[in-house]
Amino acid sequence: MSDELSFLTAVELLDLYRAGELSPVEVTRHVLDRIAAINPRVNALYFVDEEGALAAARASEARWRRREPQGLLDGVSVTLKDSVHVAGMPTPHGTRAIVADEAAGEDAPATRRLREHGAILLGKTTMPDFGMIPSGLSSLHGVTRNPWNLERSSGGSSAGAGAAVAAGMGALAIGSDIGGSIRIPAAFCGITGLKPSYGRVPLVNPWTALVAGPMARSVSDAALLLQVISGPDTRDYTALPWENCDYLEGIEGDIRGLRIGLLLDIGFGLPVQAEVAERIKSAAAVLAGLGAIIEPMAPIFENNPEPDFDRMMQAYAWADFAALPAAQQEVVLPAVATWCRQGEGMSAAELTSATYGIGQTRRRVIAACAQYHYVISPTMAIEAFAAESPWAPNGTQHNPFCFPFNLSEQPALSVCCGFTSNGLPVGLQIVGRRFDDAGVLRVGRAYEAARPAMPTRPPI
Repeated sequence: MSDELSFLTAVELLDLYRAGELSPVEVTRHVLDRIAAINPRVNALYFVDEEGALAAARASEARWRRREPQGLLDGVSVTLKDSVHVAGMPTPHGTRAIVADEAAGEDAPATRRLREHGAILLGKTTMPDFGMIPSGLSSLHGVTRNPWNLERSSGGSSAGAGAAVAAGMGALAIGSDIGGSIRIPAAFCGITGLKPSYGRVPLVNPWTALVAGPMARSVSDAALLLQVISGPDTRDYTALPWENCDYLEGIEGDIRGLRIGLLLDIGFGLPVQAEVAERIKSAAAVLAGLGAIIEPMAPIFENNPEPDFDRMMQAYAWADFAALPAAQQEVVLPAVATWCRQGEGMSAAELTSATYGIGQTRRRVIAACAQYHYVISPTMAIEAFAAESPWAPNGTQHNPFCFPFNLSEQPALSVCCGFTSNGLPVGLQIVGRRFDDAGVLRVGRAYEAARPAMPTRPPI
């Protein structure tokens, strides 16, 4: 199967393990070789635990031989974002300002669930300093590049996670998202990424709008990974009640009669590029062909709501940044350091005003979506920008089509819906009502199964 091993989905791998046609050791060795060959060009992983991965693969192989697989992901390779804690692996949060002890820390909830289900933890993926920009630019890790075009950005802040999955360096990845950080790299790298409902995946340190979620090569893989990492963990005092939901069950259901809003203008930010808009319209036509009722939506916003979100984020960032000694502050990526310093001196009145504005944004988003079962939009208004740029040129600092749905706590899925004339992927975002993660995955799978054939392997 040669290089095909690098691009098998998790569901395909598990079927082959079950049939005895592949072994986890064979696949893990192949993926590690792929990382050694490709990662120097893409820069998706900064830490690879080759010894630990092979040991876990040997244990998995023994279980499969006994026909006693452990959990739902036995022998499937996974990478984890820099900020997701893995005992024995460093967590520098993308910045030179933090010296990370490789032996320190405990597993994050998602990491614990992966181990319990037999997954092979390959290592850690790159992110920008503190996850504060939507690109793969980091003072510590350097530049993470888009496997479809190495001169373009992978997106961020789950930069390495998106690039690793797209480039065949692990079947699955765990990312996190506070303003688009799963969906932006998923869109730019041509893979699937789900921002679950807030609280669906437990965190050690929960915070407003922050979620962890799956990144994968298929919607079914994202559903399988969500089932694993949404397992309960008492450390998260904001977590939703555990549903023990099989997200693959019913994922192949039809979507006839569903009312789907088509949102091509959210009301602020960069206008949607013509080619991006055409790909989204074509995706809407596919869904209509499956029996969904597509209804154009008016812009959600009349005024730009981002300043309130930015102020909240700057207050959050300043608290961490200000705690660093001056010498460490100086080595933070300049764009991020400037961003963090905007939180200095923020008054209680300013923060209260921003918090009120965020509530109004949430109210407006939920009201706009309430008349539809689902809403579709571009994930990103533009194709991937230059790899060395921290932000989209001339754009707002956070993606307009992403962060409002963090604030409203709704599940949002990005799935590839085509490519621009420059050969760069376009992401279709599918947004559901709060807590309807299963429904978003079902719509995403229906589209994925019906969409026209498109490239799935970057030319790297």
